[in-house]
Amino acid sequence: MNITKDTAVTIHYKIHALLQGGLAGPLLDKGDVAYLHGGYDNIFAKVEAALEGKQTGDALTVDLAIEDAFGERDESLLRTIPKGEFPPGVKVGGQLRGTNDQGLPQIYNVVKIKGPVVQLDGNHPLAGQALRFACTVSEVRAASEEEIAHRHVHGGHGHHH
Repeated sequence: MNITKDTAVTIHYKIHALLQGGLAGPLLDKGDVAYLHGGYDNIFAKVEAALEGKQTGDALTVDLAIEDAFGERDESLLRTIPKGEFPPGVKVGGQLRGTNDQGLPQIYNVVKIKGPVVQLDGNHPLAGQALRFACTVSEVRAASEEEIAHRHVHGGHGHHH
């Protein structure tokens, strides 16, 4: 089966930093992910376009400029909070839910705990970086009506309700 609109696609991926000169830098992330193909914003648009028409076993590599990946860093998403307002048990590298300047839900990464303050960053950890995204298609199947209605893949490496 070829990857087309409304197919559930599972890929094994590796993400490397993309260095100047087009060289792959250090490995930043790897794993398996399932997504609903066809413009549902479940994967980078440039990667989705490159996967169109591919099938199980196919592999590809896509270089993503900063704007095609996680975007530029937004310094307005940096926060410093008093340690007394910080929930117990969360450590550097952990995450907290909060709101941004517009009052919308925002996930913050704990980047530093120093003295009486905790520094948080609402940017994705890979924001501000160009990336090399390499993947191999491990499964392609027709998406269920429920997955299409919910706009994401269920089970496996997809979303769980």
